[in-house]
Amino acid sequence: MDAAAHLRDTIFEKLHSRAWRAGHRIPTERALSEEFGLSRSTVRRVLLDFKRKRLITQTVGSGTYVAEQVQQVLTELAPPVAVTAVSPAELMSARLVLEPALIEMVIGNATPADFARMDDCNARAESATTLEDFEKWDAALHEAIAEATHNGFITGVFRLMNEVRSHSEWGVMKRRSATPERRALYQQEHRALVAALKDRDAERAHALCVAHLVQVRTNMLGY
Repeated sequence: MDAAAHLRDTIFEKLHSRAWRAGHRIPTERALSEEFGLSRSTVRRVLLDFKRKRLITQTVGSGTYVAEQVQQVLTELAPPVAVTAVSPAELMSARLVLEPALIEMVIGNATPADFARMDDCNARAESATTLEDFEKWDAALHEAIAEATHNGFITGVFRLMNEVRSHSEWGVMKRRSATPERRALYQQEHRALVAALKDRDAERAHALCVAHLVQVRTNMLGY
């Protein structure tokens, strides 16, 4: 690997691992030049590429900094996942790990506008006359909860998860399992979860989230 590529990979690694977070001041061109054995003009070209990608910002007389929207941009730049290759079982396993883990971030960061959006998703799901509409607003609710973390990376992950949910295999299994009685139960569980989030009750919200996802998995996959 040439030195310029090594510098580029090192910067990407530090951004992905969050060793360099939003607002972090990046070493100077001179320091990077000495560390990687590159000319300052080569370092400048590498940094310009990161700037064009909106991953860093540069201020004359101040320095080079990690951009505020870095995690969102990294998500946008990530290679697309073949959603058709993700099975409903894989998606449910991921949801059971990821969604409960967000509860404390939602409770710490959610605004009244976030809660209003959750309520709107619930209301629209409850008034849905078709399973397709119900599933649309069901997915929108879980995405709204993720967006209430106010973390661009997490929001990107949940948008990808919802893309998997729109795939035909998920839809077929949901139609088989989502009886009117189960839809009513899901709606009750959604309302209870949002109420716990509004109360900033992390323990109750976490338990309700896990219970809801286990219920969905049991109904769809039988375990």
